[in-house]
Formats: sequence, structure tokens, C-alpha cells
Amino acid sequence: MQLQFFPSKPTALYMGKMFIIRTFAVLAMLVVILQALDLLGESGKILAVEGNSESDLWIYVGMRAPEIIARFLPFSVLLGTIITLATLNQNSEIVAMKAAGLSAHQILAPLILASMFIALISFLFNDNIVAPNTAKLKIWQDVEYAEIPLDDGNQNNVWVREGTDIFKVDSVKGHGADTILENVKIYIRQESGLRTIISAETATYNGDGWVLANATSFNVLTASKDGISDLIVGRGIEPSRFQLSKVDGNGLSFRQLDAAIRDLKLSGRRTDSLEAILWHKVSGPLSAILMPLLGAVAAFGLARSGALFFRAVIGMALGFAYFVADNFALAMGNLGAYPPLVAAWAPLLLFFLIGETVLVKTEE
Repeated sequence: MQLQFFPSKPTALYMGKMFIIRTFAVLAMLVVILQALDLLGESGKILAVEGNSESDLWIYVGMRAPEIIARFLPFSVLLGTIITLATLNQNSEIVAMKAAGLSAHQILAPLILASMFIALISFLFNDNIVAPNTAKLKIWQDVEYAEIPLDDGNQNNVWVREGTDIFKVDSVKGHGADTILENVKIYIRQESGLRTIISAETATYNGDGWVLANATSFNVLTASKDGISDLIVGRGIEPSRFQLSKVDGNGLSFRQLDAAIRDLKLSGRRTDSLEAILWHKVSGPLSAILMPLLGAVAAFGLARSGALFFRAVIGMALGFAYFVADNFALAMGNLGAYPPLVAAWAPLLLFFLIGETVLVKTEE
């Protein structure tokens, strides 16, 4: 038994090159097929808008293709693993490696190293290309593929919590010290429950707090309503806390989403679902490293015994089971049923243990 983790350099390069070529060939095939099917469903909606032409179809493809690539890259790694190892097995190259004293883990080492490179490329691709294109496509789809209106920077229906009190603002205009809040409601709460509701037409920032204009106060206990003048509320609440709108985690890069989560926490909002998406931006690309382990069952077993096809099916089943578990855990994280770290990392760790157990029990 050789003591080094990798086989010889020529063997490692040979296997790594074969694996990468097959992985990206499968990915290209899947992207072309799935993009064509997706375009068939959306082309009618795009061309139905007056003024849209064939060029808009290509714009849609440019926005949608990166998302398809990111979603099916781990699956392509799985299929590339199975095709590579099945080919090596059929040519008796796996048998020759084992006869030379290589263990199952040493045979898989070049594929795992190559998948680490793919995982890094996947993370950078998702952060710099997929996220911004996903955000643009969502905005375009929200207006049903019509001309996208200019963003005036205003925020609507903003909620901010300060201690036990809750601020509800219908519209936020301006930036920084020039921020103006319109249709403001402040819910003053105590341990016993809601005590007072303060309403105002507008609120402006004076550097210390928010000055309410045309404010009224409704006392919940006495059901009485009174006018208020020169009232300053929300001392210590910066204007930036009212600039936060609904955050789309899939449309932001890792750093942007991390910053948005910190801002949302400061405003008192729940961020569990966004934290699950944040950590999944790391665990998702790392699933590429898991695929050679799950598809490893296709590498071993006698090709002439008829078990090779059965082993390949088992590898595909393990990969599909991982994707199902991963999507289920992420959905539970979005609902708040799973903690963010569990939703993002539990499927990856679980199937790593399953893959190692299968490999050790059957081959080591």
C-alpha cells in the first residue's frame, strides 16, 4: 500500500483531465437543453410585450443561463464522476490501480482535488455573475418583461423595531439627514401589551431623533385620541435603518447579503431565512467536492459481472437524494423550522458520512 494520498503524477493528471472534460461536457449539454426548454416557456411572454424583439430573447438567455449553470453544476460533477469512473472500470484501469496497491481513497483523490477547483470557480461565479443577473431578471419579470422603470430609491412599507416599540412607515424618501418618513405609525408597547399608537403625516430627522408633523396619539386603555405638537421620537434611530427594503438573498453576493443581514438585525427584523441562504452560498459550491464520493460506487466492482450499471444507478440515486435533502433543508430554513447553520450544512455533512461509510464498507 502506497503511503502518499495521491497516485503518481501522470495518473493523477490523466484522471483529473478526464474528469474535468466530462464534467463540463455534461454541464454544457444540460444547459443547452434546459435553456431551450425554459426559453420555449418564456419566449411567448417576452415577445407579447410591445416593443420587444428577438434581441430581448438573447437578453433573457444571458440573464437566465448563469442561474441554470449554477444550479446544475454539482449534478454535472456527479455525472462526470460516474462517467469517468465507469470508463476507467470498463477499461480495467481501476483494476490495474488497485493491483498497484492504490486504495479507493487514493483512486478518488485526483477527482476530489479537481472538484475543489470546480467548487472555488462555482463560488466566484455565483457571487459575481449569478447573483446580479438573478436580481436583474427578477426585476424584469416583476414588470412582465416590459421596460424596467427607473429606480427612484424610495422604500415602501418599512418596519423598524427599537426596544419594545415598533415604527411602521408607508414611504421613505431621500437619503441621510434629508430622509423624510411619510404616514408614520409608532406602536408603544409595554410588558402588559400595546399602550399607545402615535400617528403622523411626516417625520424628519434633526440629528438626534425624528420630529413628527401633525401627530396624534391614541391611548389604547382609555380609547382617547389627542393631538400632539413638537414631539420628537426614535432618538438614536439612524436614517439608514429606514432605508432597508425587502432583501432578496439570491440576488446579492455573499458580502452584500452579510451586510444586509447585519443591518436587518440592527433594525430588529428576523434574519433566519436570509442566514440560511448566506451559508448555503458556501455549502452549495462545496457540494461539488461531495459528488466524487457519492459517485465512487461506480468505480468498483467487476465490469463484466453486470454490476457496473447497478453501481452507477446507486451513485446517481445517492446524488439525487442529496439534492432532495438539500432543497428540503433550505426550505425548512426559509420557514424558520431549521436553524440557519443546520439548514445549510446538515445535508452536506450527512451525505459525506453516508458516502464515506459506503466506500469504506465496500472497498476499504
